[in-house]
This record gives sequence, structure tokens and C-alpha cells, in this order.
Amino acid sequence: MKLFKISANFILMLLLFSCSEKGKKDNNIASVKKPNIILILADDQGWGDLSSSGNTNLNTPNIDSLKAKGASFENFYVQPVCSPTRAEILTGRYFTRMGVYETSSGGERINLNETTIAELLKNIGYRTAAFGKWHNGMQPPYHPNSRGFDQFYGFASGHWGNYFCPMLENNGNLVQGNGYLVDDLTDKGLDFIEKNTNEPFFLYLPYNTPHSPMQVPDENWDRMKSKPLNLLSEDNLEEDLRFTQAALAMVENIDHNVGRVTHKIKSLGLEEETIIIYLSDNGPNAYRWNGGMRGKKGSVDEGGVRTPFYIQWANHIEQGLNIKNIASGIDILPTLFGLLSIPIKTKKQIDGKDLSPLLFGESMNLKNRWIYNHWNGKTSVRSQQFRLDEENRLYDISTDRGQKFDVSNKYPQITDSLITAKNNWEKETIQITKENDERAFTLGYPKALYTQLPARDGEAYGNIYRSNKWPNDSFFTNWKSVTDSITWNIEVLTDGHFQVELYYTCPEIDLGSIIELSYENSKIAKKVTVPFDPPLTGKENDRVPRMESYVKEFNILDLGVLVLSKGKGTLKLKALEIPGNQVGDFRLLQFKRLD
Repeated sequence: MKLFKISANFILMLLLFSCSEKGKKDNNIASVKKPNIILILADDQGWGDLSSSGNTNLNTPNIDSLKAKGASFENFYVQPVCSPTRAEILTGRYFTRMGVYETSSGGERINLNETTIAELLKNIGYRTAAFGKWHNGMQPPYHPNSRGFDQFYGFASGHWGNYFCPMLENNGNLVQGNGYLVDDLTDKGLDFIEKNTNEPFFLYLPYNTPHSPMQVPDENWDRMKSKPLNLLSEDNLEEDLRFTQAALAMVENIDHNVGRVTHKIKSLGLEEETIIIYLSDNGPNAYRWNGGMRGKKGSVDEGGVRTPFYIQWANHIEQGLNIKNIASGIDILPTLFGLLSIPIKTKKQIDGKDLSPLLFGESMNLKNRWIYNHWNGKTSVRSQQFRLDEENRLYDISTDRGQKFDVSNKYPQITDSLITAKNNWEKETIQITKENDERAFTLGYPKALYTQLPARDGEAYGNIYRSNKWPNDSFFTNWKSVTDSITWNIEVLTDGHFQVELYYTCPEIDLGSIIELSYENSKIAKKVTVPFDPPLTGKENDRVPRMESYVKEFNILDLGVLVLSKGKGTLKLKALEIPGNQVGDFRLLQFKRLD
């Protein structure tokens, strides 16, 4: 269907001609409004968690509509877990090249010499915003506001402990959310759209669901909690049906919010000017129906890495177009720039392919293309027909999507070539690992007002321990001795004075501890004089028991002004005096630059 591309270019030429006839000086492509881009990313939603994938357990009409009114990729792949996929979407490069090797504690950060899609779009006049779960670095310049996004609202960690009015951040400033988190993020997105109708915008909506904890509004839960599940997991007989119901209820909530976005675009008359993309960041977070594919989140098999990918651009991309060529998260950036007909200028070579010709009904020679999936020391390779798994078994995905029949003996040459390719890819791309990562947590970035150092990124010593083994939304507790401490390995990027706030809880009976924060020769200290001992929250909103930490509110202690000098060192938090049984619990430090 080349007609769509010709039509778009023809209209563009007419607009340019019209501008020149009116005597405008700037009659090049920059004077014509470029299409808006909305990228919606679900968290832990499997390929099978949509009615458009054939799942009769739920109803997702708004997401399904993107497929019906746009194009879908039948064989689209991401990475097995959150931060690697997000890094690849943002840069068009394999995550293994960029310093991403974990989902917390600094291993989720994208190297600072990488270029993001937001930076590229901002450079050509786009207004940019990200509302949701970032998961690619918290401290500036790893923070989204330092990676090309004019606005950020949400949380930078991998998971969050409460989805109802939680503590979030707005451009680095800590704030309280408003209502159910996905609804709240969508509210911010709708406001951003309305404020930028006359300028091209890039809206990134990385939602946080259906990632656990399994919290969802009553409206969605009431429809799902007693609903019989007609389709069950074929991969594991121990499916937790309550968990499945909660996950599907959360997806139906996402669908409602996708509908809010598409309705807003339509009501503003922006459908023909807006590219809308929907996908998920990995396979399902538990065993449930997933089209018979093997594996779930964390797996490099089909079930762990295949995602729906729908893209709508009214009157430009053919409705109902289904593309069978293999594609990947690394292709999103180059494909979008292909749709914009704008060359990509980055320091690093893009791994992804510009697949925009496929979206315009044209053919591409992708016969020899291979896509790599990697996590936790395991790598698989996908060609158009086959997948070589982490144990070098070969499966013909064209006839065996469930990976039940090893055909490596039948195709020895293909098996050997994929093994060689896998080994070479690992040697070439896997660079920074936990064992050799020398990046410290950054403080004092001159273009950032706020920097947060949470318990997640700290190391505890003595009696202190973490509230949960999963660190992203955790806090430190059992702080009982003056020999106990919490430290952060930091790099101060520029000299400066910083107002420091400490988020704590402490029962009245234990008031009076003096807390000291030190770095090199600079020290500040303050006594805890205000009791604050709220209960843990989250359990009351959970539909099934969680594995993450429960959370609570924290009070703010103004520690004073800390002077920091450029360089690397250890930031240390300890108690000088403890008159009671404990200091209290600790959540985070917030630094505000004063000069």
C-alpha cells in the first residue's frame, strides 16, 4: 500500500509550496508540524493478556482498536525483564552495550554516552514528557529530565509499593500522587496533550501495571474476581488463578486508560497527526494463558520475550496491516525516524532497523536478520523461522511456537551458525557487568535542582537490614547502634552547597537520636525530635499476597546544608547518640542544590 506514503509526502509538498507562496522565509520541513508520537508501554503484560491475542478471559477493546485501525507486528520481541527493554526502546541499541545488567542498585542505568529518542526528538522541536515508571537511572544525569524529557512525573525505580496516592516525583521534586497510579499518569498525559496541540510532542507513558503488587481499582476487580477463566496456562499446572484475575483486571484498567488517550486525540482532531504505539516490556509475570508459548517473564524463550506491538497513524498506515517479519524493541527508534523521514544523528551506531517501509506496505530484505534475547547469563537467538534457545536447542517457530520439538539434528548447519552468532554477540556487546561496574551514584549535576539517594542504592552495616530483599521500594530498619551505618558510593560532579532532607519514621518512645551525614571532611547532624510512626500500608489494597516490601509514610527531617566537593567518595549516614532502643526507619535522602 504505497498509496499511504505517497499521500503523506504529497500533502507535505503542498504545505511547503503554500508557505513559499505566502512569502514565508522558512519553507523547509522544519516549518511543517511533524506528527506527534505517543508510546504506551505496559509492565509485565504478556502477549496473551489481550482479547486481540485471542484471550477470552478479558476484554480490551481500546488496545484492540489500535491493532484494527493500525498495523501489528506478529513477531515482535523485547527483553525478558523491565529495564533492559526500556533501555533498548529509548536508544535503539542492545541493552548489553549500555551498562544495563540488573533491575536495581545502579545496574539499570543507561550509560551517559548514549543518546535517547527523547533527546533526538527534542533537538528537532518536539515537546517531550515521560509519565510513569522510568527504571533506567534515578540520579541526574541518569534521570529522565537529563535524558531529553522536559517533564517527568512518576517513579524512577523498578517497582513501587503502593498504587493508590503514593509518593512520586515531579521533575525531581517529591510529591504525593492523586488516586490510582495508572489513572493519575494518564491524567498527566492528557493534560500534556492538551497543552501541546499546536506543537509536535512525544509522550512516553511507561505504565507500572500489571507488575506486582497486584493492586487495581474496585471497578476493575469487581468485574474480574468472580469471572471464570476459560483459558489457562499450558506451561505450568500450578497457575495462581487469583493472581491471573488480578493481572487481567489491571490490564483492563490499562485498556480503559488507553481509551482515554485515543479519545482525547480524536476529540482534538489529531488522529492524522499522531502516531500511537502500544507494547509491553516482557512476558507475563506469572504462568497464565499465553498462546501456548514456553516461558514467562525472565525467560529468553518465546513466552518471555514476545509482546504485542500495535502502531496506529490514521490515513498513513493501512488499517489492519499484519506484518510477519521479526522485529524488536531496538527497531522502534529508527522506525519512527523513518516515518518522519529524518536521519538519525547519534554518537553510537544503532542496532535496530528502520522498518517504516513495512508499515507503508513495501517489502524489505530481512531474510538473514537475527534478534538476540539475553538475561541472567542466558542468550537465545531468533531468526525469521527459528529460535536457538540458551541450551542450543533449535525450534522451528513457524510450526512450533511452543518450542516442544528440538530440530537441531535436522538442521545442523543452521544450528551451528546460530551458535556462532550467539557467542560472537555476547563477546561483542556484553560490556559492563556487576563485577566490573565502576560507576558511582551521581550527586551535584549542575543542571539538576534535586537528587535523590534512596535506601535502595545504599549499603547497610551492623544491625540495619532492608525491609525486603527486593530493594526498589524498600527502606532500612533495625537501626539500633552508633556503630550501625548506611553508605553510598557517590561521585560529586560539581562543587556545591546542598540542603539535605532525610525521610524517617520514629516512635515517640525512641525520640532523641542525633543523626550525622558526612562526606570527606564535610559533616552535618540533627536530632530527631518529632515522632512519626505510621503503620505499614499496601496490604489493604493487595488482591493477592505480594513479594515486595510493604511501605508507609515518612516524615522529613531537615539535616541542614552539606558542602560537597567534586570527586568520588563515600557518603555516610550514622547516629552519634541513641537514647532509646532505635534511631528509626530510613527511606531516602533528598538533596537540593543551593548554588
